[in-house]
Amino acid sequence: MSQSSNANRIQKGILAIDQQLYDFIENEVLPKVGVDSDSYWSGFEKVIKEFTPRNKALLATRDKIQAQIDQWHLQHPAKDGNIDYLAYKAFLQEIGYLLPEGDDFKVSTENVDDEIAHIAGPQLVVPVRNARYALNATNARWGSLYDALYGTDVISDENGQEAKGGYNPTRGAAVVAYAKQFLDENFALASGSYNDATGFKVVDGKLKIVQGDSSTELKDAEKFVGFVGDAESPTGILLKNNGLHAEIQIDANHPVGKDDPAHIKDVLLESAITAIQDCEDSIAAVDAEEKVEVYRNWLGLMNGDLQETFEKGGKTRTRQQNPDREYTTPGGGKLILPGRSLLLIRNVGHLMQNPAILVDLGDGQEQIFEGLMDGLITPLLTLNDLKGKNALSNSRKGSMYIVKPKMHGPEEVKMANDLFNAVEDLLGLERNTIKIGIMDEERRMTVNLKEAIRQAKERVIFINTGFLDRTGDEMHTSMNAGPFVPKGEMKSQAWQPAYEQWNVDIGLETGLQGVAQIGKGMWAKPDEMKEMMDTKAAAS
Repeated sequence: MSQSSNANRIQKGILAIDQQLYDFIENEVLPKVGVDSDSYWSGFEKVIKEFTPRNKALLATRDKIQAQIDQWHLQHPAKDGNIDYLAYKAFLQEIGYLLPEGDDFKVSTENVDDEIAHIAGPQLVVPVRNARYALNATNARWGSLYDALYGTDVISDENGQEAKGGYNPTRGAAVVAYAKQFLDENFALASGSYNDATGFKVVDGKLKIVQGDSSTELKDAEKFVGFVGDAESPTGILLKNNGLHAEIQIDANHPVGKDDPAHIKDVLLESAITAIQDCEDSIAAVDAEEKVEVYRNWLGLMNGDLQETFEKGGKTRTRQQNPDREYTTPGGGKLILPGRSLLLIRNVGHLMQNPAILVDLGDGQEQIFEGLMDGLITPLLTLNDLKGKNALSNSRKGSMYIVKPKMHGPEEVKMANDLFNAVEDLLGLERNTIKIGIMDEERRMTVNLKEAIRQAKERVIFINTGFLDRTGDEMHTSMNAGPFVPKGEMKSQAWQPAYEQWNVDIGLETGLQGVAQIGKGMWAKPDEMKEMMDTKAAAS
């Protein structure tokens, strides 16, 4: 898209940078992260000169291949709803859509935080342009089980348990009963139930659960990993199961705790282990002003000083990032747990362009490819975290995690990998500091997934499926093949479970276990938590 006006723009070589974006980087970013302005912009220009033609070529390849597929389907119409699959496969191989599979290999990514490499847990996706939402997701590492149960349909509205008006003690009792059943199932006692508990104490490094005149211990003593307060009368009991923590919070003066036999006021669960701060699907940032909002929030997260003030319930509230959590270990030592989700950032893919910067490669000005702009700016904003200067650390391994969406196969992954190499060189970062999450949401990515991972085998930390985008690409690719089944029947088609299973199989085959995530199970219906619980329980 051509755009010639240079009003309110700063010229840096071939770059015409919107004044708002330029001022943000010059005044708010470069001094804070300690990068020289001239060096940064000259390096920026060099990268754009190198990668803009490559980006254009990849998009031209997409168009060419799609036109060939469209023509093939028109020339080979389906018979009784079926095409000649052997002939179709041979054709896809001939045009370079379906690539030969190379030798086996294992990924070799290093310096990956445990939240990605070793802990299986929930992951949020949130629009980073909205500071309040971004902070909510960051702080969702720990959440109240009582609040989650009371406020959702996991607890039914039947039998007087409605969640209307003020506090409903009948519903509250159902919440407490559910929570204690959860504790019984995941942190079983040697005898009795948490319903029988009248207190907690730590004796000689062991958790004692008082039950009237007697006491019991955990059936698995290793699940007790820490406490808050005095050993004789702790205010918090930290438990761990399958890599995730739960804290039983105790307060005899709390409105809930005072009525509980053991004075349990809540159960705090380690919840969203990771969160993707999204520059792409969940937001619209169509110009410099909106991109600055995106970048400023990410900068705040990476410096630990992002705040948002808002009105709620007639009161002014300020939200900021939670501090880390401190416990005493059973042996009397100190245990520090992250208070925030480990953050990834999803950059825009290869397709989109943005007028925040205009580029002139000799054929007139055009909008910059937004994925290149994100790739050059978001790591700059992350430098203080990478250098250990973030007041509230994100990565404890000195890595940055960028999710790249909507790539079509290995060649496009290679360009993203090469771009990150160039950005690391520009910012003086060690090779593979920037990690990549590969979204498997385009059909050409799925069928060539092993070779795509190979292109980023030293920096890949994530593969993920996306049913909606993948379905859309399935339809777009095969639009001339004939009519499609109704939307409600899509998930029952043979390609859908094959796609999910293939993604897992290739991830395991290439050695992602213990190094990277294989993301599964998006849930986009936050008001239907009971259905989610039932669905996930059935899937497991």
